[in-house]
Amino acid sequence: MRKWYIPLTVVGVGGLGFLLLTERGRRSLRWLAANLHRAPEALLDWNEAAQRELERIQSALNRVAESMQAE
Repeated sequence: MRKWYIPLTVVGVGGLGFLLLTERGRRSLRWLAANLHRAPEALLDWNEAAQRELERIQSALNRVAESMQAE
């Protein structure tokens, strides 16, 4: 793993340089700052959708378990 420290560091610094030094990176940072206030809503919506999906999967697993017990 130690042989990966320098390449990963270079990639990380390059990514930061892209964000800070290029117009596209600065535009992306401005968009992120402008839309950050919407993040909690989006995360809550995603969380609710994920919870509904987990409940659907759980009910399907319960039906499978019940059908296996009936045999």
